[in-house]
Amino acid sequence: MNGKAKNRNNRRSLAHMSTLNVNILHFRKPWVTAWWSAAFPGFGHLLLGNHFKGAILIVWEVLINMQSHINGAMVLSIHGKYKQAALIINPRWVLLYIAVYIYAIWDSYRTTIEQNKVFTLAERENAPIIRFQMNSLAVQYLDLRSPWLAMVWSLLMPGLGQMYLHRIPTGFLLLIGWIVMAINSNFMECLLLTIESWGRIHSPMDPQWSLFMPSIYGFAAFDAYVYAVENNKLFEKAQRQWLEEEYQTLGFSIKSGAGG
Repeated sequence: MNGKAKNRNNRRSLAHMSTLNVNILHFRKPWVTAWWSAAFPGFGHLLLGNHFKGAILIVWEVLINMQSHINGAMVLSIHGKYKQAALIINPRWVLLYIAVYIYAIWDSYRTTIEQNKVFTLAERENAPIIRFQMNSLAVQYLDLRSPWLAMVWSLLMPGLGQMYLHRIPTGFLLLIGWIVMAINSNFMECLLLTIESWGRIHSPMDPQWSLFMPSIYGFAAFDAYVYAVENNKLFEKAQRQWLEEEYQTLGFSIKSGAGG
């Protein structure tokens, strides 16, 4: 069977490359994606490469949470102010929140199990991996990336680690999300004032916005590190495929000339 016929008959591949993103199939632990969906609905789906569904769930989480005042009620409850928490929470929006929140956790867990099965089949099928894409807007190619460097960039500013890995949709979503949260929560003002006069915060943070930030910050670092590791595995596999296709066989022999 020639190469073209083989490419046409491949049912599953380990990766899909475009000029803006590389989506990689790899083995994941279902409880990890479910945990990230519980921390912030949509993050589990971003880990699975389902960017569109993940973005919808992230926008839903922010809008419904803001309308129902769940974050503010959580902070008041932690401080023992249960009556105040009951007063600020909006039950109509909370009832809309519950079903989708549970769905995000369940669906990410279920999808992880199914994708692990697809990954096993794709590994056995060993479809050719595309190594290079280019158009008028961007150049995309597989190469080795440092997982620690990707994580450090995400710790400095969520989204930059994904940009370093050339995952533009996820990087853009995290970067914009972090900027919106930081501005609306007064995080930057509090950080500067705390550094200037330790222990004296003149402009308190808004808990309704600030409780989103730990999840975004942690997810950005985790996702960048894991993806860099899997990107390097994919690069090495692509190199092996190329050598198997192009390198001469062990049975190749050089025949001596007539005068030898």
